[in-house]
Amino acid sequence: MATLEERIKKLEDRAEIQDLVALYFKATDDDDELAVADCFTHDAKFVATGFEGATGREAIMAFLASARSYMAQTVHTPHYVHIAFKGANEAEGVTVAHLEIGMGETTVFAAVRYLDSFSRESDRWKIARREMRVVHAGSWDDISRSLIDPENVRWPGAEPTISDFPRRRQL
Repeated sequence: MATLEERIKKLEDRAEIQDLVALYFKATDDDDELAVADCFTHDAKFVATGFEGATGREAIMAFLASARSYMAQTVHTPHYVHIAFKGANEAEGVTVAHLEIGMGETTVFAAVRYLDSFSRESDRWKIARREMRVVHAGSWDDISRSLIDPENVRWPGAEPTISDFPRRRQL
């Protein structure tokens, strides 16, 4: 059985990771590039459905800057982070969130899951890998049918595609 100190440390680590996720979203919405960059390890990897992504903090920031150049105001709302520790300095998690993104002449609403790996770097938890996967996405007009349409990922200017997490019906 873990000692009281070990159990408290795990709770502190869990809170720090949850704060890291919240900080990432706030910094992204605020266009605070320095704070976003500081969320990642130096050798982190970021990928997203339909995008190649990037490896390394500087490359990730260039990738995100390019993606955000097509966006107006954004609202990233994390709902929860499920965390599994893999050791004292490694953890994996799933962050479930909703996004509201001004793109072109419309606002896009999306539900996403970030498949994350976290590492302790310089005594702080940081994102070592972030993989954004889409549950559904579309303009406000598209959203009215997005959970019943099989091709429910509808980014402006792109062909509709299926969800990364389609419903698996049990018979």
